[in-house]
Amino acid sequence: QVQLVESGGGLVQAGGSLRLSCAASRGTVSNYAMGWFRQAPGKEREFVATINWSGGVTDYADSVKGRFTISRDNAKNTGYLQMNNLNPEDTAVYYCATGGFRLPRVSGSAYDFWGKGTQVTVSS
Repeated sequence: QVQLVESGGGLVQAGGSLRLSCAASRGTVSNYAMGWFRQAPGKEREFVATINWSGGVTDYADSVKGRFTISRDNAKNTGYLQMNNLNPEDTAVYYCATGGFRLPRVSGSAYDFWGKGTQVTVSS
């Protein structure tokens, strides 16, 4: 069983940056892929980014390509999402997830373990 804890969310102006962290408080994520998802009010959860177990392979939603960067530090059992040039459409609760697989996956249904989320609000 893996427990994930997200942090780093907050309120930022459009054009600003935030760095989200996802730490495994119990269990390990070092051998498995990780993903970031988000859910805005009144909308379905959507894929944001994913990374393989070693950090060498990543994939992004078209809406965040070139602005967001997913990374990980397996020695710290932690994943990250660097978000630059934020806009109000990025406002959402951001969740990290992991599962028993090594390659990146974009479907949320593939992931077994989820954090409780961190709120990101971008003002115009």
